[in-house]
Amino acid sequence: MAETGSTHYRQELTAHPRALARIRRIIRAHLRYWGLGPLTETAVLCAHELLANVDKHTDSPRCVLTLERRPGGVRVVVRDTSARLPVLREPDWVAESGRGMALLESMADSWGAAPAPGGKDVWCEIRAEPGAGGG
Repeated sequence: MAETGSTHYRQELTAHPRALARIRRIIRAHLRYWGLGPLTETAVLCAHELLANVDKHTDSPRCVLTLERRPGGVRVVVRDTSARLPVLREPDWVAESGRGMALLESMADSWGAAPAPGGKDVWCEIRAEPGAGGG
């Protein structure tokens, strides 16, 4: 089920790798609609990482993606069914995995995680540079 509004988009989904291309297209479309084109690729990469973590690190791939337009930017939130909060660790750059939160840290202006009913919310915010639009 998807909900749309002028500043909010919410989608219940299964964070399976086959579904991520479609979700990336949805995110791009909403950010362009909101006039946040310059933030699109960063927001898509951050959302992809959050959704990929649901598939890799939780017992259920069911989750909720929320995009919130904010003054000067966008907040991406993924709610999953695991209560285990992510931890930023020093990445092992030669390992096949384990770099996701470090990549999120480097791309997003801010990020965090908090317990939520039935699991947790992991979020990130991407803001436009002053004068670059998006506000």
